[in-house]
Amino acid sequence: MPWWSWILIWMALIALSLLFMAFLAWKVWRGASAVLRTAGDVSDERTAYWDAALERAKVQHVTEPRTTVPGSAVFATPEKMKDDYLAAKEERRFARLQRRVARRKERGQLQSLRDIQALQDVG
Repeated sequence: MPWWSWILIWMALIALSLLFMAFLAWKVWRGASAVLRTAGDVSDERTAYWDAALERAKVQHVTEPRTTVPGSAVFATPEKMKDDYLAAKEERRFARLQRRVARRKERGQLQSLRDIQALQDVG
């Protein structure tokens, strides 16, 4: 075989290997873009689901609307912060109580006497 035939054989092998690597890169790119597109769709669905769930679970404040400014705790006294914490804690407890009573009423379950007395004490 002449010497130039070896050069042609090696050039053909290198060209075929480059074509094969380009083909593999194209398949990987298409697969990765499909995965990212699917992840984006799932993320949009989850966002819509959680937004709807938060809207359903939104609790109206039962005492008064909060008027605290973010960062105001730095300049507040510890007594004021403790009072705010206890008021918010009581508000969350009462909101849970209202949700529990509403859920049991919706399902037709018996109400707890403690829950009924707590609602009568407040209202």
